[in-house]
Amino acid sequence: MPPPEQLAQEYLRLKTEVEALRAQVDWLKKQLFGGGKSERQDSAQLALQLGELEQKLAAYPPVQKISYERSAPVARVLPAENFADLPVKETIELIPAEVQAEPEAYERIGEERSFEIDVVPPQLVKREIVRPKYRHKADRSRPPVVAPAPVRAVAGGYASAGLLAWVTLSKYVDHQPLYRQEQMSERMGARLSRQSMADWIARVADWLQPLYRQMHRELITGDYVQCDETPIRCNDPDEKNGGTTQGWLWVISRPGGDVVFDWRLSRRHGEATSLLAGFRGVLQSDAYPAYANFAREHEGVAVVGCWAHARRRFHEALKEAPKPAGFVLRQIGQLYHLEKIWDEAGWTDPVQRAELRQRDFARPLALLHKVTKHLAGRARPRSLMGQACHYLLAQWPVLTAHLRFGQTRLDTNLVENSIRPTKLGAKNWLFIGHPDAGDRSAIIYSLVISCKRHGIEPLAYLRDVLTRLPTMTNQDDLRPLLPSQSQWRRPA
Repeated sequence: MPPPEQLAQEYLRLKTEVEALRAQVDWLKKQLFGGGKSERQDSAQLALQLGELEQKLAAYPPVQKISYERSAPVARVLPAENFADLPVKETIELIPAEVQAEPEAYERIGEERSFEIDVVPPQLVKREIVRPKYRHKADRSRPPVVAPAPVRAVAGGYASAGLLAWVTLSKYVDHQPLYRQEQMSERMGARLSRQSMADWIARVADWLQPLYRQMHRELITGDYVQCDETPIRCNDPDEKNGGTTQGWLWVISRPGGDVVFDWRLSRRHGEATSLLAGFRGVLQSDAYPAYANFAREHEGVAVVGCWAHARRRFHEALKEAPKPAGFVLRQIGQLYHLEKIWDEAGWTDPVQRAELRQRDFARPLALLHKVTKHLAGRARPRSLMGQACHYLLAQWPVLTAHLRFGQTRLDTNLVENSIRPTKLGAKNWLFIGHPDAGDRSAIIYSLVISCKRHGIEPLAYLRDVLTRLPTMTNQDDLRPLLPSQSQWRRPA
């Protein structure tokens, strides 16, 4: 049997020849039986050529992909550098049998090292705290002395800061409901009560609330925020038969800043007003009218739109109208391309960025507006293309407002990405257990998602903060404990 490489080459050669013959047959059929050129050519000659080609094509055996046995696939091996930071828990030294039999006859001249990766399952352990009591030898009348008890973790009792951080992150980062954690804890060495863990999370949220408020203040006192909101079900005891009702997690943030969630039981316009109270600057959102209404009612607030929402609608219209939708997408893509060039060049000064946008966005925006108006006049209003054009034209004033503000991003993708972990969690724990628990969820999500944004390991952060907070005598300035600070960041 020929070697596999030769079989593969023969297969490709036959496949190429057959495809070429089929293309010629199709062309001749079109010339012979279609209109146009065949009227000026000799039909008999074309038919003769067609017959010859079909006979030649029929002489080829059916072309099937030639399969041949390969050696067993080799597992992809990750480079050793991927595991350089893992601690070595055990070292096994293998001594040759010859050396074990006659150790005095051999001398060690070197070694060969390799490793394998193992896993140590989570395990609950106790940390014993011993405080010896003493009495004065010379003066027995003095009372015994003992070191003061250490300040307990935020929840008190037997739960350490590390355990509190683990339980909290297992729910809000790994999306494990408390009943699952209760089951898992038995495999870790001891059963943790679901009710106890719920109480711990409530206490954790209470201690983190001052940090949460500080993060909110810093966002509101800035000159640019991005806003969004997402629905979350909650189990309302006032509902009949213990049913669920709709709640909302509102979120504000800015690129490079912290992320702050806020739990509300409605999506009314007034909720945005209370969330953004005191803000003056550029407010970016999707087309939800609550934000535009806030800007109209509050002096010093300007609204900019989200190009990703506009782009998304034309992307949905691609199958319906590929050419016009594709053209619009390319024009929007040109804006993002320019932004990328400026980012890579380090042109981040807001004044400079606004000047660049006014200079280089003018032409693609003018063409985009003209084409969209033309397409809107031709497309059915309820078609995907019609809806995309209507959305873009309706949002045109706030979309082009980016020309005046150099500190903005073209879209709110960053804040939308911050919402995704909450939706993943809801798929596991389905709904928030009580409306009051929504506030706790907002606080904890704000801290852990801000950690992720800043490249901080959430477990190390929470363990440290929950250890330090109870021992701090002055809690007036908590800014050094915010995730935006650098002491918890991983080394580059």
